[in-house]
Amino acid sequence: MYTAYIDQTVCVGCGACIGLCPVGAIRMMPGWICAVRQDACIGCGACAAVCHKKAVRLQEKGSYIS
Repeated sequence: MYTAYIDQTVCVGCGACIGLCPVGAIRMMPGWICAVRQDACIGCGACAAVCHKKAVRLQEKGSYIS
C-alpha cells in the first residue's frame, strides 16, 4: 500500500493536487503549501500525476522519507 508525500520545500501551493484527490486527503496549509492527511490518503497517485513541480510522490505506507 502507498500514500502520497508532498515535499514542502518544493511545493508552490498551486492547488492542482487538491482538486484531483478523490478522497479530499490534501489540504492547503498556511503559507500556500499543500499537505497530505495520511489517514485519509488511498495512495492512488492522482496528485503525483498532476504536480508540475514534482513535489508529490508516492511512498510505501510506514516508510520514512528523509
